[in-house]
Amino acid sequence: MTPSGRARAGRPPGEPSRVAYLYLLPAFAVYAAFLLYPIGRAVQLSLYDWDGLSLGRWAGAANYAAIVADERLRAAFAHALVLVVFYALAPLVIGLTLAAILNHAKVRGLGFFRTVVFLPQVVAMVVVAVAWRRVYSPDGTLNGLLGALGLDSLTRGWLGDYTFALPAVGVVGTWFETGLVTVLLLAGMSRVPAELYEAARLDGAGALREFFSVTLPSVRGEIAVALTLTVIAALRTFDLVYVTTRGGPGDSTSVPSYEVYHRAFELGQVGSAAAIGVTLTVVIFAISFVINRFADRGFS
Repeated sequence: MTPSGRARAGRPPGEPSRVAYLYLLPAFAVYAAFLLYPIGRAVQLSLYDWDGLSLGRWAGAANYAAIVADERLRAAFAHALVLVVFYALAPLVIGLTLAAILNHAKVRGLGFFRTVVFLPQVVAMVVVAVAWRRVYSPDGTLNGLLGALGLDSLTRGWLGDYTFALPAVGVVGTWFETGLVTVLLLAGMSRVPAELYEAARLDGAGALREFFSVTLPSVRGEIAVALTLTVIAALRTFDLVYVTTRGGPGDSTSVPSYEVYHRAFELGQVGSAAAIGVTLTVVIFAISFVINRFADRGFS
């Protein structure tokens, strides 16, 4: 055997050779063209004061400093974090409860239930927003139901109320994301070995202890995926806000994604919009990284 042959024979199984990178090159080229390059251009634009038409002026980090100094922008990021509670945490609690009950009870027609709860995911968010705008309107379904129950004092224009507009938008996110989280967790729970539950019962574990000792640790991967998807959806939400409130009343439902649109296409502040977009990207990456690190370490 030649020395090169002996080297190849001694190579660890699965070690990539140079030719493998040639197969990856087309996919990387597409990835770079449609993701890396736009991100790079956004970073470049964020360093300029530019209206999208005339010659831009160098601004350095001024656009990023404005995100901290501008009360409207700080509020937009705060509103996005509030939506995380509705988009991610609330669906996770509801989804865990529903999935645990359905998996434990072995309900008939589970496939049909999965289809029904997942249905909102196949409906465009614009359609969802239009439907819920009608539900929240002063003469809409919600106020009609409250009136029928004799709770007329609670009726209001939900999307026009400074106090309730943001929670009202958040509830739509909860409704939209709960099905996805439930289906993900049901899939994870269905793969938990039955022997683990039997061992827990032999040790005298009740339903609650069984959930925290067996079920929850076993689906931490699915929880991480669900949290990552829903947190990203919360932080980058745009179409729901645009259709229902357009950031109003006042700035009470403004979020970073809407501010990007508002500043770039309505105010002509492209550099500021790019800085907001880059900052939002960094925030999403940081939160996703923390979620996945937490999932890798487990719950203990």
